[in-house]
Amino acid sequence: MQVIDRNHPIWNFLSPEQRGLIQDGELLMEQAEKTPRKVSDYSYLVFSFAKMYEGFLKKLFLDLEIIDEQDYYGDDIRIGKLLNPFYVDITSVYEKLCQNRKVGKELAEKLWTVWRKSRNQVFHYYPHNFRRLDYNEALEYIYEIIEAVYAVGKKCLR
Repeated sequence: MQVIDRNHPIWNFLSPEQRGLIQDGELLMEQAEKTPRKVSDYSYLVFSFAKMYEGFLKKLFLDLEIIDEQDYYGDDIRIGKLLNPFYVDITSVYEKLCQNRKVGKELAEKLWTVWRKSRNQVFHYYPHNFRRLDYNEALEYIYEIIEAVYAVGKKCLR
């Protein structure tokens, strides 16, 4: 099961580590499909793809010169904070993406929405709002991540 076409230019944009995360995720998807016993939470299927998405966004921000190499290679950058449209200061990546002629507001909003839904809402533990994903929901989140990656490829990798 392949979620990204290996012949698509976006595959070559991804780092070897990011491609490995996709391949790991695909393997987990295949195993989950074949496993007769159901688990109570399929969030684990989303993890490899969400991690790849974080790396993908960092590389995109570096290539668009929104962040510098020090930020890219540093341990302190927080994508959720930088991409959040409600966090507005001089480091607002969201605002810079909206103003970027290749990206624009619509794609910036998509990148943020996918991040929030498939990363923050899946992997943070909220006692008042404990979320479990069934198999189909996990697949939905995975394909939303992949769709966002393809959308960036379509607009930015020409």
